[in-house]
Amino acid sequence: MSTKPLVALVGRPNVGKSTLFNRIVGRRMAVVSETAGTTRDRLYADSEWGGVSFSLVDTGGIEVTTGWHTEPLSEDSERFLPFIRQQAAVAIRDADIVILVVDGQVGVTAADQEVADILRQSNKPVLVAANKLESSKLAENVYEFYELALGEVFPISALHGYGTGDLLDAMVTAVPRTATEDDEEDTSIKIAMLGRPNVGKSTLVNKLIGEERVIVSPIAGTTRDAIDTKIKWHGQEFTLIDTAGIRRRGKIDPGIEKYSVLRAMKALKRADVVLMLLDAESGLLAQDAHVAGMITDETAGAIVLVNKWDAIEKDTYTMKEYEEKVRQELNFLPYVPILFISAMTGQRVSRILPHVMDVNEARYQRIPTSALNKFMRDAITQHPPPGKGGRRAKFFYVTQASVAPPTFVFFVNNPDWLNFGYKRFLENRLREQWPFTGVPIRLFFRARSEDRFGK
Repeated sequence: MSTKPLVALVGRPNVGKSTLFNRIVGRRMAVVSETAGTTRDRLYADSEWGGVSFSLVDTGGIEVTTGWHTEPLSEDSERFLPFIRQQAAVAIRDADIVILVVDGQVGVTAADQEVADILRQSNKPVLVAANKLESSKLAENVYEFYELALGEVFPISALHGYGTGDLLDAMVTAVPRTATEDDEEDTSIKIAMLGRPNVGKSTLVNKLIGEERVIVSPIAGTTRDAIDTKIKWHGQEFTLIDTAGIRRRGKIDPGIEKYSVLRAMKALKRADVVLMLLDAESGLLAQDAHVAGMITDETAGAIVLVNKWDAIEKDTYTMKEYEEKVRQELNFLPYVPILFISAMTGQRVSRILPHVMDVNEARYQRIPTSALNKFMRDAITQHPPPGKGGRRAKFFYVTQASVAPPTFVFFVNNPDWLNFGYKRFLENRLREQWPFTGVPIRLFFRARSEDRFGK
């Protein structure tokens, strides 16, 4: 299995990480402000340069989870240093390439020196981007940053785009090879466990690899210090992907697990099926919604596990009411099955792997073209497409273009005449006939002459 390299933008606040992120991904995703600590979400996106695809993370989105102040602060404020160190430590552990962003106008600061010290001790490729150098005169400031001893320094202006091409050229040259022959031959179902800290990931892993299972082998994962575990159940191999050092909790800095978005991203991109753990006692939090949002952006199947269910006082209706609440809060994952478990006692844990197999099978389900076109005719007969400017979209045929995730292409006379509501109607009707339980599906609409998808 080949995975995209993960590139992390690291640096102290207000050096322009979010602006550079927006410049590289080509759209304004990160909130940019002159106030330190403005980035409030874990921002990541896929991008491409020179034919090389990669995933980019703005680590400014991780800083805020530590309780950063929102008022303007001195850039050299001592309070920022511990968080910047943790940021760099996580980037080293989980990213394939690190870009250290510094303020070219301010010059080298104590925080820059500290991060550079951490990065120099890693074996990861590191690039230095001296930002805010909008003119050739300012670009002369770049030489000061060579004292960081991290190699070549690239003068850039993320705001205006100056120098970013040279930075990206160097980045793709430094991209490590991530796919191996063993990866390509690995036919196990890869399971990533995602969830905020203390929801019971480590307990569940230990339960799944208990004596009733056969441990095939511990294998090195794509992150340097993570260990994947292969288990076999009813003749099927599974690979449990460690997302947060969960089997070595005592050896991890207590604060580091809060910054596990990089590892979670990498695990998610490798996974066939994601187990999203929730804590039944504390209920859904904003961080759970962030994890769910990450899942919707990828192609893996998913199962929601409500853990610690044994600790909940229950009556006949408790489970149904709780499920309705979860589905309401995670309304963008309506197709995902929900299991109520206790990793501690083993309650319903035996149901997890059968569900994983069902979800993975749904990822590769193919629908015959004849059945799809009958479905399409029935759907548009029941609910004709809306008109636009006196004209109405005409459907010709539909075909399934690919699997994992199942992808369908509808050919119409003019896709621009279809609104979001009608596309959602077709997706809902498709799921009524073929549930694709736990699996995202993709619908594309093309003019008949734009047959760019093969079977």
